[in-house]
Amino acid sequence: MKKIVIVLFAMIIGTGSGLHADEGMWIPLLINKNIAEMQKMGLKLSAEDIYSINNSSLKDAIVIFGGGCTGEMISPEGLLLTNHHCGFGSIQKVSTEVNNYLDDGFWATNKKEEIPIEGLTVKFLVSMADVTGRALKNVTDDMDEAARNDTIRKNLKVIENEASEDGKYSAVAKSIFGGNDYYLYVYEVFKDIRLVGAPPVSIGKFGADTDNWMWPRHTGDFSLFRVYTDAEGKPATYSEDNVPMKPKHFLPVNIAGVEQGDFAMIMGNPGGTERYLSSYGVDLAVNLSNMTIVKIREEKLRIMKEGMNADDKVRLQYASKYARTANYWKYFIGQTKGLKRLKVKEKKQMEEAAFTEWLNSSPAAKAKYDEALPLMEQAYETLEAYTLARTYFIEAAYRGPEILGYANSFKGLAKAMEEKDNEKTEKTIGRLMEGVEKHFKDYNVDIDYNLFAAMMKMYHDNVPLDQQPVYLIEMDKKFKGDYDKYTAYVFDKSIFGDKAKVEAFLEKPNKKKLEKDPALMAVTAFIAKYYDMMGKTKEANEKLDKGHRLYIAGLKEMNPDVNYYPDANFTMRLTYGSVQDYFPADAIHYEYFTTMEGIMQKEDPDNWEFIVPEKLKELYKAKDFGQYGMGDKMPVCFLTNHDITGGNSGSPVINGKGELIGLAFDGNWEAMSGDIAFEPELQRTINVDIRYVLFIIDKFAGATNLIDEMTVIKERPAFKSKVMGTAKIEMEVVVD
Repeated sequence: MKKIVIVLFAMIIGTGSGLHADEGMWIPLLINKNIAEMQKMGLKLSAEDIYSINNSSLKDAIVIFGGGCTGEMISPEGLLLTNHHCGFGSIQKVSTEVNNYLDDGFWATNKKEEIPIEGLTVKFLVSMADVTGRALKNVTDDMDEAARNDTIRKNLKVIENEASEDGKYSAVAKSIFGGNDYYLYVYEVFKDIRLVGAPPVSIGKFGADTDNWMWPRHTGDFSLFRVYTDAEGKPATYSEDNVPMKPKHFLPVNIAGVEQGDFAMIMGNPGGTERYLSSYGVDLAVNLSNMTIVKIREEKLRIMKEGMNADDKVRLQYASKYARTANYWKYFIGQTKGLKRLKVKEKKQMEEAAFTEWLNSSPAAKAKYDEALPLMEQAYETLEAYTLARTYFIEAAYRGPEILGYANSFKGLAKAMEEKDNEKTEKTIGRLMEGVEKHFKDYNVDIDYNLFAAMMKMYHDNVPLDQQPVYLIEMDKKFKGDYDKYTAYVFDKSIFGDKAKVEAFLEKPNKKKLEKDPALMAVTAFIAKYYDMMGKTKEANEKLDKGHRLYIAGLKEMNPDVNYYPDANFTMRLTYGSVQDYFPADAIHYEYFTTMEGIMQKEDPDNWEFIVPEKLKELYKAKDFGQYGMGDKMPVCFLTNHDITGGNSGSPVINGKGELIGLAFDGNWEAMSGDIAFEPELQRTINVDIRYVLFIIDKFAGATNLIDEMTVIKERPAFKSKVMGTAKIEMEVVVD
């Protein structure tokens, strides 16, 4: 029985290259451990072709786009491709009612027409390195977790400062495997980024919330930007004298098409996974935290949607805010359903039982790792009591009504005035004055009024009283539970819901008025209570950190032959697999690709999510697909069995020769539990086909100037491919 349990455990958690080629977010620096299998599957490149610090490699074409997406270079002139939803905020930022680039799209016919995006950055990875030894210098086993963390933090600061070379680079050292190992990432940050092209939302966001996380999909989720440098090719802020970047590497574009079983890989920056989460963590997510987030966001979305539907100007203002909120509202619904349906808690319990059995069979292992599971269990008992309050603080207060967040940005001014530091006060006022226009450009007081009333009532009704700010309880008593009256009082007395009031205040700042502002008083009280709760859960979090770290170290020692990959942490990773269909449920089969026929089938002129542009319908009717179609069909999206998550949005799907064949933009509904437990039979990545991308640029937009920049390949490479565990087959060369 013991042998059977341990083998079952290895099958469940194993991530070695011999188990699931489609599972794993691999560190490119260490890809040589996987390269042999990848080459058997169809890769024609070497490990050095993928990651090198001495020569041009694929890693030089992959970037962090903005604060949470991936992009890739696709021309020798700095042209960058990412998702439409990644560029959405930037497109919205430069849109107006007159030039509505969200609704109408935007295409620069020459570089002079490209639009600078203030604040947008692109980060190129210069190098990564294992710095575990330096990070753990002076760390001892008898240290408590707080002392351990403090020592590591100081060590990492030294490492990062050294690697930054006096500000030339951005350097960050991050933990992996629960703090057992540390890697340093050095980036070069470019700050002159300009919008080049974007389809209208009717293409770039086709299907919107209804189709989000769903297959079949028909979304042209892409946008184009350009990276600019100074004359010497170095990062520089915007200047008319800047020139298009000459990247070290860019991806050729292959329009020969994909077939089931084709080898493919994705390089990008996955944001975060919890593959080593305990059964206690899964239980908390399923029964409390996930659905609390859903409940709060559902109300926020309802209020925003109500205001957006009433006014086109408001719809444009809140388009990006609504999309950000809706994305993970639906995600947490799907994740909860997936965790239950796939019995992830029970699987985790089996893993933990096998781990315990291994400990009991090895005195040496037991001495090192016996605390792991008990520490995590104890931690979650404490954390559960504060989860509701913590979630409400983040979702209903900190990320709730904007009047609170905006008021919080003035706390620095309040402190400077309290300290009577005139120089600091003047500088802070200048900075705040510069941000007024930006804040109120996309602010609607009616929506924010309704959000404040709803969020404060939900907070008071659902969070235990002893975990609420005293200020909120006092306001509830003062206004006798009437949150509309409380909200009216706040918006009448506060300066932060009105542009003119803010500007007038900054022209003649008054310390007492700022301190008595009801919005600032409220957010100050919420934050103070949050920090109070964090103090009460500090010990529990330290137990959780230690238990998690020991558990992962124990797993690796228990299975020394398994090639483990670390959880995602928004650093560059590579995942590989193949183009695949799937069977989501009994008697249901989903093909691995979609075509424009599906767009026409979904068209609904009365629903903004499914409006089809007239030009697109004309092209479809005429079957005018140019060199991008498959006879009388135009491919739109396709599926792969890659292992991705948030942050991978915009990542390139690359064939065995290092050529771009698609753009990753979503996961599938049936495998929403994938951030915690990968399900190889169900987990799929949804990608927009590069042929559809170029078709929209060329035939729909007529932006042939952009096509001319790219290296377009029409030949399908011959390679071996593995189809769902069947024998490898030889693929033919197809030439268009």
